[in-house]
Amino acid sequence: MDTARGVACLLVAVICLSCAAAAAARSPAARLHRHLKRLNKPAVKSIESPDGDIIDCVHISHQPAFDHPYLKNHTIQMRPNYHPERLYDESKTNVASSSNDERPMAQLWHQNGRCPEGTVPIRRTKKDDLLRASSMRRYGRKRHTTANPMSVNPTMLNEGGHQHAIAYVQGDKYYGAKATINVWEPKIEQPNEFSLSQLWILGGSFGEDLNSIEAGWQVSPDLYGDNNTRLFTYWTSDAYQATGCYNMLCSGFVQINSEIAMGASIFPTSSYSGSQYDISILIWKDPKEGNWWMQFGKDYVLGYWPSFLFSYLADSASMVEWGGEVVNSQPDGVHTSTQMGSGHFPEEGFSKASYFKNVQVVDSTNNLKAPKGMGTFTEQSNCYDVQNGNNGDWGTYFYYGGPGRSSNCQ
Repeated sequence: MDTARGVACLLVAVICLSCAAAAAARSPAARLHRHLKRLNKPAVKSIESPDGDIIDCVHISHQPAFDHPYLKNHTIQMRPNYHPERLYDESKTNVASSSNDERPMAQLWHQNGRCPEGTVPIRRTKKDDLLRASSMRRYGRKRHTTANPMSVNPTMLNEGGHQHAIAYVQGDKYYGAKATINVWEPKIEQPNEFSLSQLWILGGSFGEDLNSIEAGWQVSPDLYGDNNTRLFTYWTSDAYQATGCYNMLCSGFVQINSEIAMGASIFPTSSYSGSQYDISILIWKDPKEGNWWMQFGKDYVLGYWPSFLFSYLADSASMVEWGGEVVNSQPDGVHTSTQMGSGHFPEEGFSKASYFKNVQVVDSTNNLKAPKGMGTFTEQSNCYDVQNGNNGDWGTYFYYGGPGRSSNCQ
């Protein structure tokens, strides 16, 4: 009898331990640990940036893109077959050019080292990054935010809390876009707000089937935990619902470059009436493989979004947008003071207002050309505005931005 009672007690103890282990595995701390392990791949080398970021140098075949089931056996395309206006030149070495008005750009982590060939630099996701997110499932994802210039309802100006000042083209088939973007560090009022300047490559409708490829710079305390200006990318194939993410925070974008990290701080940034710093971004569709490639500066081809990620963009884009976007959470019931661009209106001009210059699209012959019939759009021009122009030095350009809340913007 005592033996049987002992066996029963031991069985109960084992069951209790199993239940406790199962409960621990389901705990928020355990889920957080598993999510971090999924996001952060084993590093060949790690570099601490002066801003506190950790940049992990991950073997090119171990990057997050290969978590995607369609990419498990994917052969990495190490170079595009075509480049707008010329065959791809493998001698690309420099990040940017400089002129009297434009200084070369770098990323802050470069001050403490570089990643070796055969690896890609990935900003490490930290525990605090996930804890700031509304949920682990939504971490690294946008809400539906693309500006639709064709549908402006004055009673819904702040729907979703996003406001824009953009230039755009539509009505043709577009196979890419390019722009040189003035880089600033706009002030953000609330941690859950952001300010960005980017280009959008769009296909489909503005309903639930929107395809979008996006790249530029942003300040987002919620996503990164600070107010630094950072290079970013985004993609979605279903209007920001279940697909896509920022940077390398999900499978999708395939990086081939060992020099530039998505989500890392850009340094330096422009100052009012002082030195001006620009970045150049080109996105284009490889006509042979169909993948959408991204180039940073004159010479860094970063990688590509495989064509199978998209429905409409598997063929071409139907609209391209360039410009700024902010989140207006209306703190205390009034308009946010979060700045767009430099925080100054377009009419202040060079070294005071932010700009996009050398704005171009890629046509069906894989050539860069000036956009035809470019329009402008802003929901509230008394908060953030946009003014376009054209000249010999800058080609097609526009100034944009503003301070947000003021006596004229409530």
